[in-house]
Amino acid sequence: MSTNMISSDLKSAYDNFYEASDYKWRMLSAKFKAQHIVDICKGRQFTRVLEVGAGDGSILHFLDAWHFAPELHALEISESGVTAIRSRNLASVKSVGIFDGYAIPFGDDEFDLVILSHVLEHVEFERLLLREIKRVSKFQVIEVPKDYRFGVDKRMKHFLDYGHINMYTPSSLRFLLQSEGLEILGGQVSMISPEVTKFNTFVNQKKPKSLARALRINLEYRLKKMLSALAGQKKQEDLANAYTVLTQKMKDFRILST
Repeated sequence: MSTNMISSDLKSAYDNFYEASDYKWRMLSAKFKAQHIVDICKGRQFTRVLEVGAGDGSILHFLDAWHFAPELHALEISESGVTAIRSRNLASVKSVGIFDGYAIPFGDDEFDLVILSHVLEHVEFERLLLREIKRVSKFQVIEVPKDYRFGVDKRMKHFLDYGHINMYTPSSLRFLLQSEGLEILGGQVSMISPEVTKFNTFVNQKKPKSLARALRINLEYRLKKMLSALAGQKKQEDLANAYTVLTQKMKDFRILST
């Protein structure tokens, strides 16, 4: 596995990533990502949970506050991310470690649940990471942004600037996961909240604040939600901005070849 660790260039690019001053943006985004995890896991209880690619611990912050599990653990490739997570002093976070992006330094089935939230789109050897996640856990929550959508060709530079090297649709993600022996137990789509859109528009993009623009953001969201509610699954997936799944290991999984 070590021969497939992330490149030194990529490692150095992420090492100082979480020293940037966009803390409020990451926390706002993480609130909704954490809620998606809670929603998809509704009715299930987990004791030992590992987040792989935990960033600066923003999602862990909310899972800790909401008492999601007695034990939370974190792995991250970024030195600045590890430092940020540790500095939070979250009560339920029992360990924080750095890893090479693929080899997970834990034993088989050591965790009830592994969380992989907005990580897979950054991973060069996605199947290698999925196999490691499957090895160390009984259940898995995976969320990816739905970059592959209408107008994608005009936004490719934007996605690449954010480090996205893989694109998924709900169907392609389901196929990828099932082809790696992960059974889909549940899936849900989500759209970007007006709260997030307004922050991105007025703070990140520094567009002039106006009541008209804010009202238009609210209206566009409500119209998309209404259309999504009236339409079937396919249309809901077309309109979504992210897709979240809960999986477990398939029994007696093997790939048949000719």
